[in-house]
Amino acid sequence: MSEVALNDTVLRTEGGASRAAVLKRLRVTDNLFRLLTRNAALFVLVILSGVIVALVIGALPALQKFGISFVFTEVWNPVTEQFGALAPIYGTLVTSIIAMAIAVPVGIMVAFFLTELCPKWLRRPIAIAIELLAGIPSIIYGIWGLFVFAPFLQKYVQPFLIDTFENVPGLSSLFEGPPYGIGMLTAGLILAIMVLPFITAISRDVFDAVPPVLKEAAFGLGCTRWEVFRHVVLPYTRVGVIGGVMLGLGRALGETMAVTFVIGNAHKISASILQPGTTISASIANEFTEAVSDMYTSSLTALGLILFVITFFVLAAARYMLSRIQKRGG
Repeated sequence: MSEVALNDTVLRTEGGASRAAVLKRLRVTDNLFRLLTRNAALFVLVILSGVIVALVIGALPALQKFGISFVFTEVWNPVTEQFGALAPIYGTLVTSIIAMAIAVPVGIMVAFFLTELCPKWLRRPIAIAIELLAGIPSIIYGIWGLFVFAPFLQKYVQPFLIDTFENVPGLSSLFEGPPYGIGMLTAGLILAIMVLPFITAISRDVFDAVPPVLKEAAFGLGCTRWEVFRHVVLPYTRVGVIGGVMLGLGRALGETMAVTFVIGNAHKISASILQPGTTISASIANEFTEAVSDMYTSSLTALGLILFVITFFVLAAARYMLSRIQKRGG
């Protein structure tokens, strides 16, 4: 064999060996990466399972004693150890509904204004202000709501609502009673301010993702801005908008400190949203350190389990809704 042929054979052998080594290293790295990601996902499931098991074990004495009536009973008396979750559940749902009824339309309108109508020199300051709202701690919202917002509502807004709807059938009971300032309406308004940045930020991002050619085509057909928003932007971004709404709803359902400051913490159900009430998270935060008996502690843990179940079903319903919308849209 000539010297040239020998050198060519050696080079091919060395090249094949180096490629094999590279492929082996990549295979090992890929397997390691797959193992790490799988373990990370399993770790999340383990934590979630641990939380569920801890809540079920802690709530078991109360659930065994009161049964399903625990969910439908309003009485909450630590002295006689008679507990029911109906008032906290009612307060949680009512305050969340009030918050979402205000925050969803306002957040979507603000997002559309920022993406379509706002001058460029004003767009960034408004966006920064919204992001700052999201970064404010909840306890600051609670202090502001108790010492500033609640007195304002008590002096100006609630008397106006009481006088306006006093003789309106159906709405008179919704706005009746003395103007305390604190109550479910105040808590709902505070929650609306807290979830507004999340809905606005996500809606703004998905509105920015709409292809300009779609909007230009609609404008070319003579559509107004409202028609473009209604028939082009919203249908194109409905999945992202619903995801942002569900994120805000999850925050509203579980908010603790801000609501605790302004809701009044009364274990009662009232048709009027101006009256004090309580939520599941506020009840747990207020009373867990005072729970001296096992049944008291178990009842508070059962409240936490109920809140977990409510949040789970809300998120599951949102996921189902998104899948149906995606399937309908092809």
